Amino acid sequence: MNAIDVSATGLTLQRKKMDAVAQNIANAETTRTKEGGPYRRKRVIVSEAKNDVPFQTVMSQARSKLSCTNSKHMSGLKRFSNNNIEISNTKGNEIADPASSYRLVHDPDHPDADENGMVKMPDVEIVTEMVDMMTASRAYEANTMAILTSKEMAKNALEI
Repeated sequence: MNAIDVSATGLTLQRKKMDAVAQNIANAETTRTKEGGPYRRKRVIVSEAKNDVPFQTVMSQARSKLSCTNSKHMSGLKRFSNNNIEISNTKGNEIADPASSYRLVHDPDHPDADENGMVKMPDVEIVTEMVDMMTASRAYEANTMAILTSKEMAKNALEI
C-alpha cells in the first residue's frame, strides 16, 4: 500500500499545481489586487517535509533498511520486514513567483494607467501556463495509472 500512498501524495501536489495555473490564467489581465498593484503569478513549490526526529532515530531507520534477506548475511541485523519502510512526506506551497515582474503596456484610457499612459500588467504568459498545465496533467495521469497498477497487483496477489 506504500505505492498507493506515494501516488496519492503526487495526485494532491499535481492538483495544487493545476489550481495555481488556473488562477494565473484567470488573472492574466488583472491590474488591481487586494494587496495593491497587478496580480503576481503563482507557483507551487514542492519540497520534502522535514520531520523533527533525533539523529539516532534516523540512523536506526537507515540501518533497518539494510536488513538482510538471508540469516547468514550480515548477522545481528533484523530480517527484512516491509514494516520498516517509511514514506518521505512532501508538501506543496503555493507562493507568488519571486521571479515574476510586471510588463508595461501603453494604454492611456485604462483606469490604472499612470501619467505617461503606461499600465502595469501581470507577467503571466498563457503559453507558459498551458505548458505547466499539460505537465501537471500528465503527472496526474501517471500517478493515477500507478495507483491502478498497484491495485491490480494487490488483487492478483490475493488470487494466488
